[in-house]
Amino acid sequence: MTIGSLKQAKEKKSQKNKQAVVDEQSPLLPTKHKEDAGFDEFDGASFSGAVFNLSTTIVGAGIMALPATMKSLGLIPGIAMIIFMAFLTEASIELLIRFSRTSKSASYGGLMGDTFGKYGKMLLQICILVNNIGVLVVYMIIIGDVLSGTNSSGVHHAGVLEGWFGTHWWNSRFFILLVTTLGIFAPLASLKRIDSLRFTSALSVALAVVFLVVTVGITIFKLMNGTILMPRLFPDVYDITSFLKLFTVVPVLVTAYICHYNVHSIENELEDSTQIRAVVKSSLALCSSVYVLTSLFGFLLFGDATLDDVLANFDTNLGIPLGSLLNDVVRVSYAAHLMLVFPIVFYPLRLNLDGLLFPSARPLTCDNLRFASISSGLIAIIFLGANFIPSIWDAFQFTGATAAVCVGFIFPASVTLRDRYGIATKKDKILCIFMIVIAVFSNVVAIYSDAYSLIKKNSSPSE
Repeated sequence: MTIGSLKQAKEKKSQKNKQAVVDEQSPLLPTKHKEDAGFDEFDGASFSGAVFNLSTTIVGAGIMALPATMKSLGLIPGIAMIIFMAFLTEASIELLIRFSRTSKSASYGGLMGDTFGKYGKMLLQICILVNNIGVLVVYMIIIGDVLSGTNSSGVHHAGVLEGWFGTHWWNSRFFILLVTTLGIFAPLASLKRIDSLRFTSALSVALAVVFLVVTVGITIFKLMNGTILMPRLFPDVYDITSFLKLFTVVPVLVTAYICHYNVHSIENELEDSTQIRAVVKSSLALCSSVYVLTSLFGFLLFGDATLDDVLANFDTNLGIPLGSLLNDVVRVSYAAHLMLVFPIVFYPLRLNLDGLLFPSARPLTCDNLRFASISSGLIAIIFLGANFIPSIWDAFQFTGATAAVCVGFIFPASVTLRDRYGIATKKDKILCIFMIVIAVFSNVVAIYSDAYSLIKKNSSPSE
C-alpha cells in the first residue's frame, strides 16, 4: 500500500465518522451543505482544540462558587462531591453519545426530538436558552463589577480601573461593557465554527489556572506564616433544616459541570468523531482537578469567611506583601477568562434560538443575514440585561441552575429510560433513576431554602 493510498484511506475513515452523525434538521449542528463550499473546506478539529473548547464550556463562573461549597459541606465531603459530580457528568454525557449514535442524531436537540418528538426538542431548546442567557448576563455583570465597580448594601466596591485611574466617564459600567461587547464579544461571536475558538479557549483555561496559581501561592505563604486556621472537615448538622441545606450545593455543582449542549457541536467538528469520549474524559479530568484545587486552597485561605462568590474575598486586604497587586491580578485574569468563555456559551445559545424560531430553515451558517440578526439581537439583550437589571443575578442563578439540572441529568436520564432502541442496560436505568431523584430532590430543597431565606429576610425588619 502506498503513502497516497494510506492518506486516502484515512480521509475516507474521517468522512465516514462524520457521516455517521449527520442530521440536517438538528439546530445544534453547523451542518455541511454542498452550497456552502467554504465550510466544506474545513478539514476537522484537532483533539487538543476540542478539549480546550469543552473545558472552557465547563469552567465558567461556577469555579468562583465552589469554595463556598466547602464551607457548606466541609473539606472532605466537599472534595468528594466535586469528584463524584465529575463521574456523574461523564456518565450522563456517555449516555447522550451512545443514544445519539444509535438514533443517528447529530445533536442533543435531534436526540430529544427523536425520543420525545418536537415538544421534547422544544423543551430542551427553551432550557438551554434560559440557562445560557442567564449565564451570559451574569458573566457580563461580573465583568462590569470587576472593572468598573459596584454598589452593595450602600457600600461602593471600587473596580480595578477605578482603583487605578480614579472615577471617569470612560471607566463607567455602561462604557466598559459597551467597549467589551463591541471589541471582544461581537467579533468572537461572529465566528461560525466552534473550533475557531480553540485558541481563545486555551487562553481562557490558562487564565483560570492563573487564578488557581495565585490562590495556591497566597495560601502556602500564609500557611508558612501560621496565619491560617484549621479548616472545618465536615459539615455542621444540628437539625433537619441544616441537613436539608446541604442539598443546596447540588445545583451549584451541576452548573459548574454543565457542558452537554456543546458536546455534539464539538464532536461533529472533530476530524475523527470517535475521539469524543476521550475528549470528554480529558476535559472533565482537567476541570475537576482545577475545581478541587481551587476549592481546597480557596477554603483554606478564607475559611468560614468564604463568600458565595470567592472573587469578592479578593476585594479585601489579604495581609501579605503585594496583596493589592495580587488582588488585581486575580480579578483582571478572571474578568478576561469570562470574556473568552462568553463566545463558547453563546454558540449553542444562537443555534438553539435559531432552531426554535426557524426549525425548517436551511442551516444558520448558510444564511448570513439570519446569522447576523440572531447574533446581534442576543448580544443586545444580554448587554441591556447586564446594564439595567443587575439584580437579575439571583433570579438567573436560580433559573440557570434549574435549567442546567434538566439539561445535565434529567433529559439524558429520560432518554435512557424511554430506551426507544432497547440498548439501555439495567445498570443504566438504575443510574438514571438515581440522577432524576437527586436532581429533582435537590432542586426542590434549593427552592424551599431560597424561598425561606427570602421570606425571613423580608420579614425581619418588621419584627
